[in-house]
Amino acid sequence: MPENAQQIADDLQGRIDSGEFPPGARLPGEPALVRQYGVAKMTAGGALKILVAEGVAQARPGSGTYVREFKPLVRDAVRRLSRSQWASGASVWSADVDDRPLDVADVEVEELAAPAWAARALGLAEGDAVVRRGRRFVVDGKPVQSAVSYLPADLVRGTRIAEPDTGPGGTYKRLEELGSAPVSFEEDVRARMPSAAEAESLAVPAGTPVIEVYRTAFTADGRPVEVNRMLLDAGSYVMRYRFES
Repeated sequence: MPENAQQIADDLQGRIDSGEFPPGARLPGEPALVRQYGVAKMTAGGALKILVAEGVAQARPGSGTYVREFKPLVRDAVRRLSRSQWASGASVWSADVDDRPLDVADVEVEELAAPAWAARALGLAEGDAVVRRGRRFVVDGKPVQSAVSYLPADLVRGTRIAEPDTGPGGTYKRLEELGSAPVSFEEDVRARMPSAAEAESLAVPAGTPVIEVYRTAFTADGRPVEVNRMLLDAGSYVMRYRFES
């Protein structure tokens, strides 16, 4: 019999996985968990908080705790960045969503002085001009990611990359047309708690962490041509990486 909050959370997770509690179902409340597991109210509440923090459940004040209805996206880093994906005119994002409805919202494009961290990533001097592309991705009506890309302005100024709609294949296809196709990528990934503004932008439940990804794209001669800072709702993603030994 589970005795602590983590064990109870694990048991509830198993019952969710088995289909006993399908997406959208209300989970047993603290009183029911106290009776079922013979634990203190604080322990029962802690188990529900663990499921919320892990993105499995959502707490609705005054109503209870419910199994999340959103089906997680599988972010296959290798597939989505393969040249065959974007060179054919498909977006990088289509590898994540398949046939699910996707909306790219709040698109912002501007030329400005490079922030220090972006300048370092792009091999520029601090203050050199870059084109900044900001956007937010909404799947099935739910915000799942925000992203901000920086590209050297002397490379992309006056091209579709400096416009809100980059066209089929997106930024990487346009870079290929400019003779600066990305052939390798580097991603740094970490998990953290969001700021209040970030939590509001992604509409994440309280206690849900985010995944921060910094990706740099390099040409065949090793020139960095884009750095992209992405913020993902951790409860909405499965991160998949495939490697050959």
